[in-house]
Amino acid sequence: MTSVSTMRFASVDALRGMTVAAMLLVNNPGDWGHVYAPLRHATWHGCTPTDLIFPLFLFIVGVSITLSLSPRLERGDPPQGLAKPVMVRAARIVALGLLLHLCAWWAFDLPHYRVMGVLQRIGLCFAAAGMVALFLPARAQWILWIVVLLGYAGLLAAGGSYAPFDNLTSRVDSAVLGVHVYEFDATGRGHDPEGLLSTLGALATTLLGLRAGDWLRRGRIRLLWLAGAMALTLGYAWSFALPINKNLWTSSYVLWTGGWACWLLALCHWLIDRHRGPAIGRAFGVNAITAYAGSALLLYALAAAGWLAPIYQHGFADWMDPRFGAYFPSLAYALAFVMLWWGLMRWLDARRVYFKI
Repeated sequence: MTSVSTMRFASVDALRGMTVAAMLLVNNPGDWGHVYAPLRHATWHGCTPTDLIFPLFLFIVGVSITLSLSPRLERGDPPQGLAKPVMVRAARIVALGLLLHLCAWWAFDLPHYRVMGVLQRIGLCFAAAGMVALFLPARAQWILWIVVLLGYAGLLAAGGSYAPFDNLTSRVDSAVLGVHVYEFDATGRGHDPEGLLSTLGALATTLLGLRAGDWLRRGRIRLLWLAGAMALTLGYAWSFALPINKNLWTSSYVLWTGGWACWLLALCHWLIDRHRGPAIGRAFGVNAITAYAGSALLLYALAAAGWLAPIYQHGFADWMDPRFGAYFPSLAYALAFVMLWWGLMRWLDARRVYFKI
């Protein structure tokens, strides 16, 4: 019988895969001017279902780090020997993100190259959380999580504003990265939703995933439900002083999204691992980076070839708009895009082809 410490949890692969599918869905509407509200990010403060996706993925990164490294540490592998593969993989993820942004810069003829991004943030959090998992015991991990959570909240408060472009994270990004950020306002101030300082908040999300992964390994699922309830309650209460905000990845946002992530992990484990439910999304989950990077490259290639708009217009909008309105074809295009990649990932999974970064 497979021990808990070495088993692979189908629920984690499935949850990771559903998260990647959700990423593709919200990132690829047919028409950005016609997107249903739940599939949009909050304008600034607040949290929509779309704002749960990226923190859920980073939470799963933390869970996966624990599931991967803890059994090796328990059987006596030295952490120093495991550190190099972790850092190499993190560097590859960051490099892939930089390459994708280079392709986007060329495909969309952008005025400036953007340095930070989704994969860059994943790589940085993977590196930091990996080192924490290797070299810090459980109690020290909790202490570090609290220090990051409170310390980052203190930095944001000391910055004097949570407003767009005026907050501390935006000022740091503008000072360090200059024009190489996501957006500017009319006065030239910059902001990046995956910026430098706000990565501290994202790291706190990943560290919470580390501890959740340990509970999952040990079968302490009640703690996942309890921690989820506590995080949601504390995050909501804290939001009256520190707004829930994805762009800033505020500490209240860490707790609010972390609570939902704990509950979703517990639910998937109950449905899939314990009751043999279908591992929907698994094909995406075992080739997550492939699906994300491949879909981005396809998007850039279609844009560079001038095919993106005609495919949407002739394949969806022309005949759907008169019947269903402008929002439905935009969603239908996004769903078709996801299904295309679902089919490709199923094809790879059936042949046991898995691309690892």
